[in-house]
Amino acid sequence: MTIAVIGAASLSAWASPTFNAGAAQVTTSSPKAANDDVEQETAAQDATRDESAVGPKSADGSPLAPEEIEQLNQLKQTDREVRQHEMAHQTVGGAYAGGASYDYEVGPDGQRYAVAGEVSIDYGPVPNDPDATIEKMQTVIAAALAPADPSPKDYQVAAQARQYLLEAKLDAAMQRSEMDQARAGAEGGIPSSDEGTESTSAPNPSAPRAA
Repeated sequence: MTIAVIGAASLSAWASPTFNAGAAQVTTSSPKAANDDVEQETAAQDATRDESAVGPKSADGSPLAPEEIEQLNQLKQTDREVRQHEMAHQTVGGAYAGGASYDYEVGPDGQRYAVAGEVSIDYGPVPNDPDATIEKMQTVIAAALAPADPSPKDYQVAAQARQYLLEAKLDAAMQRSEMDQARAGAEGGIPSSDEGTESTSAPNPSAPRAA
């Protein structure tokens, strides 16, 4: 069975800031070398500003229209949320959760962005082992409801797992009750050693007696 969900995470959103190692070093140099360094840094900053001013481009290299930029930003946000959603299922589900699969949409920039996804999860009862089933269903329920915004399918899986959980608890209680009864019966039904001796030494009325 699968859990169908929407959620995502864009790695580019978590990119670490750039660091100019050369700027942090203290060195002695001639005034000309220092001026060259300043000019190079200024040129790099100008190039960055120019790139920001141009904005994102389409697959053919042409600038995107304002509405296309808005669509692209929305796709990036959706991709981020979808991946976060599925990651929550996988992290909590552990061994019971499978890999995530995604549905993609191509953005105005020609890149693919996840717009929906799902993670398969094994929520079947453990045969003949109610205690193991109880532990498994608790994990499955937590995994199904792990995302910040569980989907209808997530709630459905959690509800089914709760049903299996209740059944497993009843089975476990019945097994313990049967074991207690069997133990009590065994302790109460074993004759003592004295009683056994008396029963074996009792006279047989039908046996011939000496005169």
